[in-house]
Amino acid sequence: MTIHFILSGETLESISEEIHLENPEYLKEFHNTRCAREDLIHEKLVPGKKLMIPDLIRIREYNSRNDASFKNPKLNPEIPFHPENFSRIFSVVSKEIEDNGLEEKSNTLTYTVSLKWLRKEGDCHFFQIFKNNFSEGQGSMMADLAAELMRSLNPVEVKTDLRGRVLSVSLPQETIRDFGKIKERLTDLFPDPYAKIYLDEFETAVLDQRIFESRMKEDIFIKAYFAALRKGFTNGRSFLTQSIGEENIPVDIQQKVESADYDQEMALLQSLAPAEEDKSFTGKYTLYSDSGMVKAIEIHYTISLFGVKNKSFFTVSELS
Repeated sequence: MTIHFILSGETLESISEEIHLENPEYLKEFHNTRCAREDLIHEKLVPGKKLMIPDLIRIREYNSRNDASFKNPKLNPEIPFHPENFSRIFSVVSKEIEDNGLEEKSNTLTYTVSLKWLRKEGDCHFFQIFKNNFSEGQGSMMADLAAELMRSLNPVEVKTDLRGRVLSVSLPQETIRDFGKIKERLTDLFPDPYAKIYLDEFETAVLDQRIFESRMKEDIFIKAYFAALRKGFTNGRSFLTQSIGEENIPVDIQQKVESADYDQEMALLQSLAPAEEDKSFTGKYTLYSDSGMVKAIEIHYTISLFGVKNKSFFTVSELS
């Protein structure tokens, strides 16, 4: 047995993980059966107080009981991906806040996404995406142009593997063929010289599949909806890498099932692993248990860079 002085922020779970004790309840039990009455642990740990920690032999004995909550099979699911005949409409809200310590600037974009499974070919699934009903809080000309351009490009086709990870994003050949007419119409609607620069740049992307695919793989809806959620779980956790922010900064994320008490829907909770000083990330995905298709998403992350804190809130909600 050793004595540990509790540090601020420590929990039974975090200390148990450090000493490789699977079930934190045994740490509480071990301490409470040996400590003075005033040192009893009830719920939260109190910084500065002593904590009695079992030796390796006792830890092995506790672990041999194999009763840690994370061993529950429902907390270590094999998440399926069966999108056949899936067709839903989602409401999407993307809010960005820039905080420099003196003032906050925010912008909110809302739109709807129609997602429809098209077919399966070999080891690939194909989906069709329509984006509509754009609304941007500031109502700027460039935002209106971007929204009109996305409507003009509908639909976009997404190709995934059998685990739901994006392989490619493409436009129908007729859209590529007719983009000259699309650009001409938008140039008439938005005669501003900055709009022309934007349209010229977008034309380059549309006519080059490699550039278009690279950009669309970073589209916030596509990136979030087709995230690599279906990796295997070990001891109640699975791990994936996601990119965040305009700079597409890669972050390592751990996820766990919110509760073993689920039936038709399961919720996955996400956080950074490990925690980072200049970034924060929390996410929640709600999936249909039988198909593994995403019903709802809530993501919040913060990036601090050069004294400026950029906060992002992204939600996807099923409408029908």
